[in-house]
Amino acid sequence: MSHTEAAPGSSLSAHRRGRELAEAADGRTADVLVVGLGATGAGAALDAAARGLDVVAVDAHDLAFGTSRWSSKLIHGGLRYLASAQFDVAHESAVERGVLMTRTAPHLVAAQPFVLPLTPLVSRAQASLAWAGLRAGDVLRLAARTPRQALPAPRRLSATEARHLAPSVRAAGLRGGLLSWDGKVTDDARLVTALARTAAAHGARVLTRVRALELTGTGARIRDELTGEEGEIRARAVINATGVWAGALTDGIRIRPSRGTHLVLRSERLGALPAGLHIPIPGETNRFVLVLPQGDGRVYVGLTDEPVDGAVPDVPEVPETDIGFLLDVLGSALDTPVSRDEVVGAFAGLRPLLDTSAPEDPTGAPRTSDISRRHAVLTSPDGVTTVVGGKLTTYRRMAQDAVDAAAGARGLRAAPSPTAALPLVGAAAPERLRALPAPRRLVRRYGTEAVAVHALAAQDPALAEPVLPGHPVTRAELLWAVRHEGALDESDLLDRRTRIGVVPQDRVQALPTARHILGRAAPVRP
Repeated sequence: MSHTEAAPGSSLSAHRRGRELAEAADGRTADVLVVGLGATGAGAALDAAARGLDVVAVDAHDLAFGTSRWSSKLIHGGLRYLASAQFDVAHESAVERGVLMTRTAPHLVAAQPFVLPLTPLVSRAQASLAWAGLRAGDVLRLAARTPRQALPAPRRLSATEARHLAPSVRAAGLRGGLLSWDGKVTDDARLVTALARTAAAHGARVLTRVRALELTGTGARIRDELTGEEGEIRARAVINATGVWAGALTDGIRIRPSRGTHLVLRSERLGALPAGLHIPIPGETNRFVLVLPQGDGRVYVGLTDEPVDGAVPDVPEVPETDIGFLLDVLGSALDTPVSRDEVVGAFAGLRPLLDTSAPEDPTGAPRTSDISRRHAVLTSPDGVTTVVGGKLTTYRRMAQDAVDAAAGARGLRAAPSPTAALPLVGAAAPERLRALPAPRRLVRRYGTEAVAVHALAAQDPALAEPVLPGHPVTRAELLWAVRHEGALDESDLLDRRTRIGVVPQDRVQALPTARHILGRAAPVRP
């Protein structure tokens, strides 16, 4: 691969979409149709294509349009599940974290330090329990065979050390802190984009703006959302990976959506943050509010875990009650509480938790925060395979299980899944990534392709300019997204390929530049 080119066969563009949609709907029968292009759906498309199957994958909107772009950006090691004795889920999470950090996406997933400040609101008993949990989490790391170089050991901090790593924490009464490490993805939507492009490089037809109107075990009736034209895609096996919307396409699937809300603050509000923060939620033994520095001038504060009733919206609203709750918990640990008018943005995602309560007794349903994050793969009487539950960290295992089930149910001959050792587009060993002649920020977002993105700016100085003042994303990154990452409109560029749009004021300011880039982007014929 040339330093100025995308990975071979991986470029997604409007031209490729049009050509492959026509191929997919021309009456031929694919091996596998995947519906939904969040992390699990894109992962299933990659898993099936990497096994040598003929794959079509569709989404009514864009890559990572739903839950997969609204996470905390953490690749959890499963510590929370130890406390509730879900040892299998905890171990699976730790294993999948290690796969991402050391094999498949070391350019996107790296260690993130966290400080749990021992303020007067954290009793000594709570501190002892938290420390025992962190030590247990390190045992999980060892059991998953994740090397110490990838995830350092937890340790206790003095009050001075805690203040150095978390200078905005209230000094009065601070007894010290607990330092721990977990995985963090540079951007969850970029992970999905890498999955989709890697699937495309293995021959999958990845089609956004294609809505599945009706699913059967032999395909789907679809509509091109750009033209309104309807058609049919035939397949020997069908995987429903639409998350919280799964029940709308397959009968018998009952989802209990849980809303996870995050606030967006400007980084200067909390000062330098060498580490994230774990702030205990009063009255809870195993739940925390997280303060997550993003490296782009923003900090995320999250998250809630509230049940959602009624129709599932495309983009969830953030209620003021969630904002107030997060600000209250955050204020319990800071020198100066954050005011409501300092919140420059907020977003919420819906977790697709499988409802296992008895239908006739909804009052007996557990809190969504207590529902297992264990995933499930279900096959309907007409042969549609649906995968639900789980979380971002375990997307690869969910995808593998879904393809195994679909292939088994429909009698497809497929090789074993290779995805635990299959690098995504841009992945490379850490020493190679460090040696790349490109800015570190680009390497953390594009891996080996950072050199090609950087070359665009070198060829045209106008592309080196930031999309908006004070934000690091350049115009070259927008152009790359249109040419190689399947971005079709301003929302794709600002809300998913970059995260400029999480601050509404910034989004408005960046819109003219996004429109200009879309206008100048020449089609790339893959």
